[in-house]
Amino acid sequence: MNGARSLVDTLLRCGVDTCFANPGTSEMHFVAALDQSAGMRCVLGLQENVVTGMADGYYRLAGKPACSLLHCGPGLANGLGNLHNARRARSGIVNIVGDQATYHRPLDAPLTADTEALARTVSGWVRTSTRAADVGRDAAAAVQAASTGPGQIATLILPSDASWNEGGIVGDLLPQPQPGAADPHAIETAARVLREGKNVLLLLAGRAVLGEAQTAAWRLSQATGASLMADYVTPHLARGRGRLQLERVPYSTDMAVQALRRFDHIILVNAKPPVGFFAYPGKPSTQYRADAQLHVLTRPDQDPVQALDMLAQVLRAPQAAIPDPGPRPGVASGPPTPDKLARTLAALMPENAIVSDESVSYGRGFYQHTHAAPAHDWLHLAGGAIGDGLPVATGAAIGARGQRRVISLQADGSAMYSLQSLWTQARERLPNTTILLNNRSYAILIGEYGSVGATPGPIAMSMLDLGNPLINWTKLANGMGVEAARADTMEQCADLMACSFGQPGPFLIELMTSR
Repeated sequence: MNGARSLVDTLLRCGVDTCFANPGTSEMHFVAALDQSAGMRCVLGLQENVVTGMADGYYRLAGKPACSLLHCGPGLANGLGNLHNARRARSGIVNIVGDQATYHRPLDAPLTADTEALARTVSGWVRTSTRAADVGRDAAAAVQAASTGPGQIATLILPSDASWNEGGIVGDLLPQPQPGAADPHAIETAARVLREGKNVLLLLAGRAVLGEAQTAAWRLSQATGASLMADYVTPHLARGRGRLQLERVPYSTDMAVQALRRFDHIILVNAKPPVGFFAYPGKPSTQYRADAQLHVLTRPDQDPVQALDMLAQVLRAPQAAIPDPGPRPGVASGPPTPDKLARTLAALMPENAIVSDESVSYGRGFYQHTHAAPAHDWLHLAGGAIGDGLPVATGAAIGARGQRRVISLQADGSAMYSLQSLWTQARERLPNTTILLNNRSYAILIGEYGSVGATPGPIAMSMLDLGNPLINWTKLANGMGVEAARADTMEQCADLMACSFGQPGPFLIELMTSR
């Protein structure tokens, strides 16, 4: 058995059964081993940032790591943007990077790079296997590291001779780490604040915005009068009927400061203190009041369900039903607007859908119009590096085993970073509907000009213009094998949405929106 075969067999033994790949010469023995071991689903991506984004989306839905396969240092570099996003989303990924053979590396061949240094910028665990006999052991350790709550990137670098040499040994499944227990002192402090404090916010993130944690948070809110909000960069929320009507801390610094101004105490539940994405002249970097007191109930590596339940018991908070959000909206008509799109989505989305939202500036008000939609999951860009919406949607469809409709709300500029995802959706016949928001511009950057106090002139505005020439997304999708159509009105968009939700494969709606 060579090292590559021991790697594949170890991954399967450890429960990793999906591989997102863009391989090269150094990975050919790994690719060959995939033919020799049954059970691994292999998904090809045509650019590395698509591969790493798919692995992120997969983890968010499947709740377990997949492996990504990349080619040498430059291939890893191509995938770093969405590995950054995955790190911020705390997604578990076994990131396998082929490399030069150990004896070839000192010759400084063209693809030689400091692969370990690149990997450390996004990984919680990095190791290079230099001997075939070590590959299985190291792969098992990588799976364990990727599974360490709440999830992290474990990068295993594999010189090609460690793959092709004989002597591979299949590694055994290592103990899976469990989330850390709640800190009794933190619970006692939070209970005191909720009993005695005024204007208290429970800021929720990570697993605190999923399932049982929402129910416990609502009990606390009803019993104490505390407010509930979600962190802006929360990667995965449970939403719709039967779930909390949570709103996120706004993206805009001015709006966030206004939203958080009234709180004297902020209890962090798997969340970080809210700060702006960027610094702006004359504006604060932190979004909460300088005299507000922050209290950590749980860190991201601790169990928020246990902590919130214990806190509810300490406060003797009674059970409280999550309120009904009211009637489901109707389909909107006329020219497209963000509010109309959100209402139409809520009116038509199938039960248990998944929404991958990279609408950027267009979709910041979607939440208030979609609370009454059927129960669904909503996935966000967590790290701010645009280009993850389409890959995350693709990986999420595979993580859900193709049993749930995935709806991408996708801005046109960021879609150009990873449009190759459409090809993978077509190849895998995935149930993806992409609503491509074509406003022919980098709209978010036009808004950022005002935030930083700059005045754009004609040259600057031309750098933000995507309409010269106009990008034809219907033709691009068709060229990738995805059926597509253009919509200029909400009536047309609604008809196309309803049609797409009933078909098994992918579909793209090019929705022409105002600039």
